[in-house]
Amino acid sequence: MTLDLDFVRAQFPALQGEWTFMDNAGGSQVLRTVAERVSDYLLTTNVQTGASYEPSRVSTARVSQSREAFARFMNCDPGEIVEGASTTILIRFLSEAMTGRLEPGDEIILTNTDHEANIGPWLRHEARGIKIRWWRCDPETYELDLEDLKGLMNERTKLVCVTHASNILGTINPIREIADIAHAGGAELCVDAVAYAPHRAIDVKALDADYYIFSVYKVFGPHHAVMFGKREKLLALDNIYHYFFDKSRVPHKLEPGNINYECAWGSIGAVDYVEDLGRRAGAGEGRGAIEAGFAAIAEQERVITERLMDFLRSRNSVRIIGRSSSAIEDRVSTVSFTAGEQSSREIVEAVDKARIGIRYGDFYAKRIVEEHGLTKTDGVVRVSMIHYNTLDEVDRLIAALEPAL
Repeated sequence: MTLDLDFVRAQFPALQGEWTFMDNAGGSQVLRTVAERVSDYLLTTNVQTGASYEPSRVSTARVSQSREAFARFMNCDPGEIVEGASTTILIRFLSEAMTGRLEPGDEIILTNTDHEANIGPWLRHEARGIKIRWWRCDPETYELDLEDLKGLMNERTKLVCVTHASNILGTINPIREIADIAHAGGAELCVDAVAYAPHRAIDVKALDADYYIFSVYKVFGPHHAVMFGKREKLLALDNIYHYFFDKSRVPHKLEPGNINYECAWGSIGAVDYVEDLGRRAGAGEGRGAIEAGFAAIAEQERVITERLMDFLRSRNSVRIIGRSSSAIEDRVSTVSFTAGEQSSREIVEAVDKARIGIRYGDFYAKRIVEEHGLTKTDGVVRVSMIHYNTLDEVDRLIAALEPAL
Protein backbone atom coordinates (compact mmCIF):
# COMPACT_ATOMS: atom_id res chain seq x y z
CA MET A 1 0.00 0.00 0.00
CA THR A 2 1.28 3.44 -0.89
CA LEU A 3 0.35 6.90 0.31
CA ASP A 4 -0.76 9.79 -1.83
CA LEU A 5 1.79 12.17 -0.34
CA ASP A 6 0.31 15.22 -2.05
CA PHE A 7 -2.99 14.47 -0.30
CA VAL A 8 -1.26 13.69 3.00
CA ARG A 9 0.79 16.87 3.10
CA ALA A 10 -2.18 19.01 2.11
CA GLN A 11 -3.92 17.97 5.36
CA PHE A 12 -1.21 19.62 7.50
CA PRO A 13 -1.07 23.41 7.04
CA ALA A 14 2.32 23.73 8.76
CA LEU A 15 3.94 21.62 6.03
CA GLN A 16 3.25 24.34 3.49
CA GLY A 17 5.92 26.53 5.10
CA GLU A 18 9.67 26.54 4.62
CA TRP A 19 10.61 24.26 7.52
CA THR A 20 11.02 20.49 7.41
CA PHE A 21 9.78 18.88 10.62
CA MET A 22 11.75 15.85 11.81
CA ASP A 23 11.19 16.27 15.54
CA ASN A 24 7.85 14.51 15.40
CA ALA A 25 8.49 12.28 18.43
CA GLY A 26 8.27 15.50 20.41
CA GLY A 27 4.94 16.30 18.78
CA SER A 28 3.65 15.91 15.24
CA GLN A 29 2.15 18.67 13.16
CA VAL A 30 -1.62 19.06 13.50
CA LEU A 31 -4.27 18.23 10.95
CA ARG A 32 -6.43 21.07 9.65
CA THR A 33 -9.54 19.05 10.53
CA VAL A 34 -8.37 18.73 14.13
CA ALA A 35 -7.93 22.49 14.47
CA GLU A 36 -11.32 23.07 12.87
CA ARG A 37 -12.97 20.67 15.32
CA VAL A 38 -11.36 22.35 18.34
CA SER A 39 -12.52 25.74 17.07
CA ASP A 40 -16.02 24.42 16.36
CA TYR A 41 -16.38 23.03 19.88
CA LEU A 42 -15.22 26.24 21.53
CA LEU A 43 -17.43 28.44 19.38
CA THR A 44 -20.63 26.36 19.39
CA THR A 45 -20.80 23.92 22.32
CA ASN A 46 -18.46 25.28 24.98
CA VAL A 47 -20.63 24.30 27.95
CA GLN A 48 -20.40 21.74 30.76
CA THR A 49 -21.59 18.25 29.96
CA GLY A 50 -24.36 16.43 31.80
CA ALA A 51 -27.13 19.05 31.83
CA SER A 52 -30.59 18.73 30.28
CA TYR A 53 -30.47 21.76 27.98
CA GLU A 54 -29.68 21.21 24.31
CA PRO A 55 -26.12 22.64 24.00
CA SER A 56 -25.05 20.54 27.00
CA ARG A 57 -26.58 17.42 25.48
CA VAL A 58 -24.62 18.09 22.28
CA SER A 59 -21.41 18.62 24.26
CA THR A 60 -21.99 15.37 26.17
CA ALA A 61 -22.54 13.48 22.91
CA ARG A 62 -19.37 14.93 21.41
CA VAL A 63 -17.23 13.78 24.32
CA SER A 64 -18.84 10.33 24.10
CA GLN A 65 -18.01 10.22 20.40
CA SER A 66 -14.35 10.79 21.20
CA ARG A 67 -14.33 7.64 23.35
CA GLU A 68 -16.03 5.76 20.54
CA ALA A 69 -13.42 6.97 18.06
CA PHE A 70 -10.51 5.88 20.24
CA ALA A 71 -12.21 2.56 20.92
CA ARG A 72 -12.11 1.97 17.13
CA PHE A 73 -8.53 3.20 17.06
CA MET A 74 -7.40 0.76 19.78
CA ASN A 75 -9.93 -2.08 19.28
CA CYS A 76 -11.65 -1.94 22.65
CA ASP A 77 -14.89 -0.82 24.30
CA PRO A 78 -15.61 2.94 24.68
CA GLY A 79 -16.06 2.40 28.43
CA GLU A 80 -12.41 1.32 28.61
CA ILE A 81 -11.13 4.69 27.35
CA VAL A 82 -9.78 7.19 29.90
CA GLU A 83 -8.79 10.64 28.61
CA GLY A 84 -6.49 13.27 30.02
CA ALA A 85 -3.95 16.00 29.37
CA SER A 86 -0.87 13.88 28.63
CA THR A 87 0.60 10.42 29.01
CA THR A 88 2.64 11.67 31.97
CA ILE A 89 -0.53 12.79 33.76
CA LEU A 90 -2.50 9.64 32.93
CA ILE A 91 0.23 7.32 34.22
CA ARG A 92 0.52 9.43 37.38
CA PHE A 93 -3.26 9.14 37.83
CA LEU A 94 -3.03 5.38 37.22
CA SER A 95 -0.24 5.06 39.77
CA GLU A 96 -2.27 6.97 42.38
CA ALA A 97 -5.34 4.85 41.64
CA MET A 98 -3.34 1.64 42.21
CA THR A 99 -2.31 2.66 45.73
CA GLY A 100 -4.97 0.56 47.42
CA ARG A 101 -3.89 -2.54 45.51
CA LEU A 102 -0.18 -2.36 46.34
CA GLU A 103 1.03 -3.56 49.74
CA PRO A 104 4.49 -3.35 51.35
CA GLY A 105 6.66 -6.08 49.90
CA ASP A 106 4.93 -6.06 46.52
CA GLU A 107 7.18 -5.51 43.52
CA ILE A 108 7.07 -3.43 40.33
CA ILE A 109 9.37 -4.07 37.36
CA LEU A 110 10.58 -1.01 35.41
CA THR A 111 12.94 -0.70 32.43
CA ASN A 112 15.82 1.73 31.98
CA THR A 113 14.75 2.30 28.36
CA ASP A 114 11.47 4.02 29.17
CA HIS A 115 10.54 7.67 29.13
CA GLU A 116 10.42 8.95 32.70
CA ALA A 117 6.62 9.15 32.44
CA ASN A 118 6.48 5.37 32.94
CA ILE A 119 9.13 5.32 35.68
CA GLY A 120 8.78 8.27 38.06
CA PRO A 121 5.13 7.70 39.08
CA TRP A 122 5.91 4.11 40.08
CA LEU A 123 9.05 4.99 42.03
CA ARG A 124 6.87 7.05 44.38
CA HIS A 125 5.54 3.78 45.81
CA GLU A 126 9.00 2.91 47.22
CA ALA A 127 8.23 5.17 50.18
CA ARG A 128 5.33 2.83 51.01
CA GLY A 129 7.51 -0.28 51.01
CA ILE A 130 7.01 -1.33 47.40
CA LYS A 131 10.16 -2.85 45.88
CA ILE A 132 11.35 -1.72 42.45
CA ARG A 133 13.19 -4.20 40.26
CA TRP A 134 14.99 -2.99 37.13
CA TRP A 135 14.82 -4.73 33.77
CA ARG A 136 17.92 -3.27 32.08
CA CYS A 137 18.80 -3.43 28.42
CA ASP A 138 22.01 -4.90 27.03
CA PRO A 139 24.71 -2.18 27.19
CA GLU A 140 25.90 -2.90 23.65
CA THR A 141 22.71 -3.69 21.72
CA TYR A 142 20.24 -1.75 23.89
CA GLU A 143 17.88 -4.74 23.63
CA LEU A 144 15.62 -5.95 26.45
CA ASP A 145 16.01 -9.70 26.94
CA LEU A 146 12.79 -11.59 27.72
CA GLU A 147 14.75 -14.16 29.70
CA ASP A 148 15.92 -11.37 31.99
CA LEU A 149 12.30 -10.41 32.58
CA LYS A 150 11.40 -13.98 33.45
CA GLY A 151 14.24 -13.99 35.98
CA LEU A 152 12.90 -10.85 37.66
CA MET A 153 9.37 -12.20 38.07
CA ASN A 154 8.26 -13.76 41.35
CA GLU A 155 5.11 -14.24 43.44
CA ARG A 156 5.30 -10.62 44.73
CA THR A 157 5.45 -9.04 41.25
CA LYS A 158 2.30 -6.97 40.76
CA LEU A 159 3.13 -4.81 37.76
CA VAL A 160 5.48 -4.70 34.76
CA CYS A 161 5.96 -1.33 33.02
CA VAL A 162 7.49 -1.05 29.55
CA THR A 163 7.42 1.07 26.41
CA HIS A 164 5.99 -0.28 23.16
CA ALA A 165 8.59 1.65 21.17
CA SER A 166 11.48 3.57 22.68
CA ASN A 167 11.40 7.30 21.99
CA ILE A 168 15.20 7.19 21.58
CA LEU A 169 15.92 3.75 20.12
CA GLY A 170 12.86 3.43 17.92
CA THR A 171 12.91 -0.27 18.81
CA ILE A 172 9.54 -2.04 18.84
CA ASN A 173 9.22 -4.28 21.88
CA PRO A 174 7.26 -7.58 21.72
CA ILE A 175 4.36 -6.48 23.90
CA ARG A 176 2.26 -9.62 23.55
CA GLU A 177 5.17 -11.81 24.66
CA ILE A 178 5.85 -9.47 27.56
CA ALA A 179 2.16 -9.56 28.51
CA ASP A 180 2.19 -13.35 28.48
CA ILE A 181 5.20 -13.43 30.82
CA ALA A 182 3.67 -10.85 33.17
CA HIS A 183 0.28 -12.57 33.29
CA ALA A 184 1.82 -16.02 33.78
CA GLY A 185 3.41 -14.59 36.93
CA GLY A 186 0.17 -13.02 38.14
CA ALA A 187 1.21 -9.44 37.30
CA GLU A 188 -0.36 -6.69 35.22
CA LEU A 189 1.25 -4.82 32.31
CA CYS A 190 1.35 -1.04 31.79
CA VAL A 191 2.55 0.07 28.34
CA ASP A 192 3.69 3.56 27.35
CA ALA A 193 2.80 3.71 23.63
CA VAL A 194 3.62 7.36 22.96
CA ALA A 195 6.43 6.57 20.52
CA TYR A 196 4.50 3.74 18.84
CA ALA A 197 1.00 5.14 18.29
CA PRO A 198 1.79 7.46 15.33
CA HIS A 199 3.37 4.63 13.37
CA ARG A 200 1.40 1.38 13.64
CA ALA A 201 -2.16 0.19 14.19
CA ILE A 202 -2.97 -0.57 17.84
CA ASP A 203 -4.96 -3.66 18.83
CA VAL A 204 -5.11 -3.83 22.61
CA LYS A 205 -7.05 -7.10 22.50
CA ALA A 206 -4.25 -8.78 20.54
CA LEU A 207 -1.55 -7.18 22.71
CA ASP A 208 -3.34 -8.14 25.95
CA ALA A 209 -1.86 -5.21 27.87
CA ASP A 210 -3.82 -4.22 30.97
CA TYR A 211 -3.15 -0.50 30.56
CA TYR A 212 -2.00 1.17 27.33
CA ILE A 213 -1.41 4.92 27.07
CA PHE A 214 -0.41 7.42 24.39
CA SER A 215 -0.49 11.16 23.71
CA VAL A 216 -2.69 12.38 20.86
CA TYR A 217 -0.40 15.32 20.13
CA LYS A 218 2.13 12.80 18.83
CA VAL A 219 -0.60 11.40 16.55
CA PHE A 220 -1.52 14.47 14.47
CA GLY A 221 -3.87 15.88 17.12
CA PRO A 222 -4.07 18.43 19.97
CA HIS A 223 -2.43 18.26 23.41
CA HIS A 224 -4.52 15.41 24.73
CA ALA A 225 -3.95 11.79 25.77
CA VAL A 226 -5.77 8.48 25.94
CA MET A 227 -5.46 5.45 28.22
CA PHE A 228 -7.00 2.06 27.58
CA GLY A 229 -7.63 -0.08 30.63
CA LYS A 230 -9.32 -3.46 30.75
CA ARG A 231 -12.78 -2.90 32.19
CA GLU A 232 -12.29 -5.19 35.19
CA LYS A 233 -8.93 -3.56 35.95
CA LEU A 234 -10.39 -0.04 35.84
CA LEU A 235 -13.22 -1.06 38.16
CA ALA A 236 -10.70 -2.36 40.72
CA LEU A 237 -8.74 0.92 40.83
CA ASP A 238 -9.19 3.53 43.56
CA ASN A 239 -11.38 6.57 42.93
CA ILE A 240 -9.11 9.62 42.60
CA TYR A 241 -11.93 12.11 41.92
CA HIS A 242 -14.38 13.57 44.47
CA TYR A 243 -15.45 11.45 47.43
CA PHE A 244 -18.96 10.92 46.07
CA PHE A 245 -17.60 9.14 42.98
CA ASP A 246 -17.67 5.43 43.81
CA LYS A 247 -15.32 2.84 42.31
CA SER A 248 -17.84 1.78 39.67
CA ARG A 249 -17.79 5.19 37.94
CA VAL A 250 -15.43 4.25 35.13
CA PRO A 251 -13.82 6.08 33.42
CA HIS A 252 -14.81 9.30 35.22
CA LYS A 253 -13.30 8.37 38.60
CA LEU A 254 -9.90 8.47 36.83
CA GLU A 255 -10.46 11.87 35.17
CA PRO A 256 -10.35 14.37 38.05
CA GLY A 257 -11.38 17.88 37.13
CA ASN A 258 -12.96 16.70 33.86
CA ILE A 259 -11.16 16.21 30.59
CA ASN A 260 -10.48 18.89 27.99
CA TYR A 261 -13.69 18.72 25.96
CA GLU A 262 -12.50 20.69 22.94
CA CYS A 263 -9.40 18.50 22.65
CA ALA A 264 -11.50 15.36 22.99
CA TRP A 265 -13.75 16.51 20.14
CA GLY A 266 -10.78 17.71 18.08
CA SER A 267 -8.91 14.43 18.51
CA ILE A 268 -11.55 12.57 16.53
CA GLY A 269 -10.07 14.26 13.46
CA ALA A 270 -6.88 12.23 13.88
CA VAL A 271 -8.81 8.95 13.93
CA ASP A 272 -10.90 10.01 10.93
CA TYR A 273 -7.71 10.89 9.04
CA VAL A 274 -6.15 7.44 9.45
CA GLU A 275 -9.45 5.85 8.42
CA ASP A 276 -9.48 8.07 5.35
CA LEU A 277 -5.97 6.91 4.44
CA GLY A 278 -7.18 3.33 4.70
CA ARG A 279 -10.19 3.97 2.49
CA ARG A 280 -7.93 5.59 -0.08
CA ALA A 281 -5.78 2.44 0.06
CA GLY A 282 -8.82 0.34 -0.81
CA ALA A 283 -10.10 -0.71 2.62
CA GLY A 284 -13.64 -0.38 3.96
CA GLU A 285 -14.58 1.41 7.14
CA GLY A 286 -13.73 1.31 10.85
CA ARG A 287 -11.00 -1.02 12.09
CA GLY A 288 -10.22 -2.33 8.62
CA ALA A 289 -9.60 1.18 7.35
CA ILE A 290 -7.46 2.04 10.38
CA GLU A 291 -5.29 -1.03 9.86
CA ALA A 292 -4.95 -0.33 6.14
CA GLY A 293 -4.13 3.31 6.83
CA PHE A 294 -1.36 2.36 9.20
CA ALA A 295 -0.04 -0.26 6.78
CA ALA A 296 0.43 2.52 4.23
CA ILE A 297 1.97 4.75 6.89
CA ALA A 298 4.41 2.01 7.95
CA GLU A 299 5.61 1.40 4.39
CA GLN A 300 6.22 5.10 3.72
CA GLU A 301 8.15 5.37 6.98
CA ARG A 302 10.21 2.27 6.14
CA VAL A 303 11.29 3.85 2.86
CA ILE A 304 12.41 7.14 4.36
CA THR A 305 14.04 5.44 7.35
CA GLU A 306 16.10 3.19 5.09
CA ARG A 307 17.33 6.21 3.12
CA LEU A 308 18.59 7.83 6.34
CA MET A 309 19.96 4.56 7.75
CA ASP A 310 21.86 3.88 4.55
CA PHE A 311 23.64 7.21 4.94
CA LEU A 312 24.36 6.76 8.65
CA ARG A 313 25.71 3.22 8.15
CA SER A 314 28.15 4.62 5.57
CA ARG A 315 29.78 6.99 8.07
CA ASN A 316 32.56 5.45 10.14
CA SER A 317 32.19 8.04 12.89
CA VAL A 318 28.47 7.39 13.40
CA ARG A 319 27.02 4.95 15.90
CA ILE A 320 23.31 4.25 15.53
CA ILE A 321 21.84 3.89 19.01
CA GLY A 322 19.65 0.79 18.77
CA ARG A 323 18.78 -1.36 15.78
CA SER A 324 20.24 -0.43 12.39
CA SER A 325 17.42 -2.23 10.60
CA SER A 326 14.63 -0.26 8.95
CA ALA A 327 12.25 -3.26 8.80
CA ILE A 328 8.65 -2.50 9.72
CA GLU A 329 8.58 -5.20 12.41
CA ASP A 330 11.84 -3.98 14.00
CA ARG A 331 11.47 -0.26 14.50
CA VAL A 332 9.55 2.93 14.00
CA SER A 333 11.01 5.88 12.09
CA THR A 334 12.71 7.44 15.12
CA VAL A 335 16.48 7.22 14.63
CA SER A 336 19.13 8.30 17.14
CA PHE A 337 22.89 8.38 16.73
CA THR A 338 26.15 9.79 18.01
CA ALA A 339 29.26 10.75 16.03
CA GLY A 340 32.35 9.77 17.99
CA GLU A 341 33.14 12.32 20.68
CA GLN A 342 31.42 15.10 18.76
CA SER A 343 28.77 17.16 20.51
CA SER A 344 25.26 16.23 19.42
CA ARG A 345 24.24 19.80 20.14
CA GLU A 346 26.71 21.12 17.57
CA ILE A 347 25.48 18.69 14.94
CA VAL A 348 21.86 19.70 15.48
CA GLU A 349 22.64 23.41 15.47
CA ALA A 350 24.42 22.99 12.13
CA VAL A 351 21.30 21.34 10.70
CA ASP A 352 19.11 24.16 12.08
CA LYS A 353 20.64 26.45 9.46
CA ALA A 354 19.08 24.33 6.71
CA ARG A 355 15.62 24.93 8.26
CA ILE A 356 15.26 21.30 9.26
CA GLY A 357 13.95 20.61 12.76
CA ILE A 358 15.73 17.74 14.51
CA ARG A 359 16.84 17.54 18.14
CA TYR A 360 19.54 16.45 20.60
CA GLY A 361 19.49 15.38 24.25
CA ASP A 362 17.94 12.65 26.40
CA PHE A 363 14.25 13.24 25.56
CA TYR A 364 13.22 12.45 29.14
CA ALA A 365 14.53 8.92 28.69
CA LYS A 366 17.31 10.16 30.91
CA ARG A 367 18.26 6.87 32.54
CA ILE A 368 19.32 5.10 29.36
CA VAL A 369 21.38 8.12 28.29
CA GLU A 370 23.09 8.47 31.67
CA GLU A 371 23.69 4.75 32.24
CA HIS A 372 25.27 4.28 28.82
CA GLY A 373 27.66 7.22 28.92
CA LEU A 374 25.84 9.30 26.33
CA THR A 375 25.80 12.50 28.38
CA LYS A 376 29.40 13.23 27.37
CA THR A 377 28.20 13.95 23.82
CA ASP A 378 25.24 16.08 24.99
CA GLY A 379 23.03 13.05 24.51
CA VAL A 380 22.08 11.71 21.09
CA VAL A 381 21.05 13.29 17.82
CA ARG A 382 17.44 12.24 17.19
CA VAL A 383 15.71 12.31 13.83
CA SER A 384 12.07 11.42 14.35
CA MET A 385 10.17 11.17 11.09
CA ILE A 386 6.57 10.27 10.35
CA HIS A 387 4.67 9.43 7.21
CA TYR A 388 4.32 12.98 5.90
CA ASN A 389 8.11 13.28 5.58
CA THR A 390 9.47 12.63 2.10
CA LEU A 391 12.59 11.22 0.47
CA ASP A 392 13.43 14.71 -0.76
CA GLU A 393 13.34 15.95 2.84
CA VAL A 394 15.58 13.10 3.94
CA ASP A 395 18.03 13.99 1.17
CA ARG A 396 18.01 17.60 2.36
CA LEU A 397 18.77 16.37 5.87
CA ILE A 398 21.62 14.19 4.65
CA ALA A 399 23.08 17.13 2.75
CA ALA A 400 22.97 19.21 5.96
CA LEU A 401 24.37 16.43 8.12
CA GLU A 402 27.26 15.44 5.88
CA PRO A 403 29.52 18.43 6.53
CA ALA A 404 28.59 18.37 10.22
CA LEU A 405 29.75 14.77 10.83
